[in-house]
Amino acid sequence: MPDTTSTEPRRGPIVVSRHGRPQLDRTAGPRLGWRDYKDWWARYEESPLRDDQLAPDVLKGLVADSTLVFASARIRAQQTAERAAPHMAAVHDPVFNEAPLPPPRIVGVKYLPKTWNILARAAWLSGHALDGESVSEARVRAAEAAAKLHAASEGHKVYLAAHGWFNRMLRPELKKLGWRCVHDGGDSYWSHRIYEYHGK
Repeated sequence: MPDTTSTEPRRGPIVVSRHGRPQLDRTAGPRLGWRDYKDWWARYEESPLRDDQLAPDVLKGLVADSTLVFASARIRAQQTAERAAPHMAAVHDPVFNEAPLPPPRIVGVKYLPKTWNILARAAWLSGHALDGESVSEARVRAAEAAAKLHAASEGHKVYLAAHGWFNRMLRPELKKLGWRCVHDGGDSYWSHRIYEYHGK
C-alpha cells in the first residue's frame, strides 16, 4: 500500500499504456534491405492506428477518471489516448516518443520488418545509432519523461499513451523517483502498467 503518513501531497497513480495496433504491419512483406527498412521505420513512425482498433474495456475503465492525459508526438499514441480516454484531450509531447530502431548496415540480405526490428534494437543497445538518438541520449530522455510524469502526478491521476520499448525505459526511472509498478501488463498492443507512489 502507498505511504499515507507522508507529508508530501497525494500523487498519482500513473497508468502507462502501449499504443494499439498500427496500420503498417511489421509482420507483412515484402522483405527489405537495411536502407529500405530505414525508410519503412520512418513510415511506421507516421502510421495511424488501424480502423478496427478499440481500446480494451479494462483500460478504458482504468483511465476513465484520469485528470491528466499525455501521449507521445506520434499519431498512433495520440489516437490511443483518444480511444482510451475520450473524456480528456491529451497533451502531446515528443519526450515520450519511441526509442529509435536504426538498422545495422548488413549488406546483401533482406528480412521482414519484424526481423529488422529485433536486429535494430540489438544494434542500438550496443551503441549503433546511425544519424539518430543514441541509447545514452534516450536514457536521458527517459529520465526527463519520468520527471515530467512525477511532477504532473501531484494531485492528479495520470494516463500516458506511449510505446513498447520506451515504456520499458520509464520503469527504472520512475522507480528512482519513488514509484512502484503494482501491475505489469507486458508489452503487447494496448497493454498497460500501473504505478503507485511510495516515496523515496
